[in-house]
Amino acid sequence: MIAALVAGLLAGYGIAIPVGAVATYLVALTARTSLRTGAFAALGVATADGLYALIAVLGGTALTPFIQPVVVPLRWGAALVLIIMALRGTATAIRQYRRRHRPASAGAMSLSPGRAYWALLGITMLNPLTVIYFAALVLGIQTTATPHVLEQAVFVLAAFAASASWQLLLAGGGALLGRVMTGSRGRLITALVSGALITFFALHLLLSAA
Repeated sequence: MIAALVAGLLAGYGIAIPVGAVATYLVALTARTSLRTGAFAALGVATADGLYALIAVLGGTALTPFIQPVVVPLRWGAALVLIIMALRGTATAIRQYRRRHRPASAGAMSLSPGRAYWALLGITMLNPLTVIYFAALVLGIQTTATPHVLEQAVFVLAAFAASASWQLLLAGGGALLGRVMTGSRGRLITALVSGALITFFALHLLLSAA
């Protein structure tokens, strides 16, 4: 049981900690909106990681042959979504800067916590490499004996908890960043940097899919 708990925590942190487009967007989103919206978005990312951990535990490497043929289309889809997110965020920031909108204005708070949750859940689920990652970890911790259902549940819950704690930490960092950069120019710079980074990650996905 302890081994499953530790393995789940390590798996969750292992997939969550590397900074990518989703993490960048999560921090920028929280900085532009609120900690509540960022927290819901963070839980959306963690939910996707937890679901993939569950899929990997139930299916293991049996799912890998079915996922690999669609890795390229999913990467293209993920890259397209990321580019749209980057363009939308940048355009909104420029529009607000020109109109000198304050952070608490209706335009900055247009994304509700519920929409933020489903948006981040969807973009994270587009990454098929996550389930392959978890499948490889499951193989590494399994023995020749069939793993107990309770151990599998502990592994999945631990992976979700680890991912959620890290994503919430990122959201907290975004909230602090939002308080520091309260001016319209500061928020414009944040949005432009975020958009550039997200576009870079999207182009990287396109190149890897080519």
